[in-house]
Amino acid sequence: MNRGVLIAGAVAVALAAAVGGSWMAGRAAGVGPDDAVAAVPDVGPVGGAGMMPTAPAADDGPLPIPPVPPRIAEGAEYDQCLSLLNTDPAGAYSFAEAWFATGGGEGATHCKALADVAQGEADTGAEAMDKLAGSSKAPAAARASVYGQAGQAWLMARDPGRALASATLALSLTPDDPDLLIDRSVAAANLERYQDALDDLTRALDLDPRRPDALVFRSAAWRHLNQPGLAQDDVDRALAQDPDNPDGLLERGILRQRRGERDGARTDWERAMQLAPDTATADLAQQNLQLLEAGPDRR
Repeated sequence: MNRGVLIAGAVAVALAAAVGGSWMAGRAAGVGPDDAVAAVPDVGPVGGAGMMPTAPAADDGPLPIPPVPPRIAEGAEYDQCLSLLNTDPAGAYSFAEAWFATGGGEGATHCKALADVAQGEADTGAEAMDKLAGSSKAPAAARASVYGQAGQAWLMARDPGRALASATLALSLTPDDPDLLIDRSVAAANLERYQDALDDLTRALDLDPRRPDALVFRSAAWRHLNQPGLAQDDVDRALAQDPDNPDGLLERGILRQRRGERDGARTDWERAMQLAPDTATADLAQQNLQLLEAGPDRR
């Protein structure tokens, strides 16, 4: 199922932050410096691809909209409204309002909610999508996608409790969706429920073993549960599948730093910055490098 990732990278970064301290990563958005507060022995805030991502703030810019959104409705107006989201979210909002007034129904409601999120009103959009998914007569897969989008929007609004509730409702409709399981793990990690996050990630990997993002997030969860060996196994598996995964490199650098392998950590973080410039992952890697170079005396 195409869940229509609203905050793609946000979820990944949340897990990433959790890996170093918080938690979310590999999809499209990211977290800011405040999300990288990982309690690491000698370096301080280490986070990133292997950390559990923390949801990005609603003012981090327009929400990434999936190329094929969940089909809660059909028709030319729905397609036209959704097509405006990436380039003109304000225009999409106006279109949706006018369309709703003339009988646009669920399609107009969905597009308007997505436009709210894209314009920084994540909580408003999340609330509307929760209500829509709960009342819609659309097929279960479409309703689950909208609940999933609501969960991601709640993460953007920094409300992981409601994100967890929305993801759980989504999974009640489509329990074998790896993407929704990963999203719920991010919400759980943001609540410091790392064992719950681990359980969802393990289930997601049982369903789809070739998911380096889930492996990176699970590595972060293991790290938070003080299981560095299992954390290392998962991040190694992730990088075997995707050697240039920035979040995986970020997480491996964290694990290396914790073992005192400063040169290896530096190499991983520098590579992560090269691969994903101007992202939350790069910001976290940069912070870790600065702390590494400052040394224990300047923590």
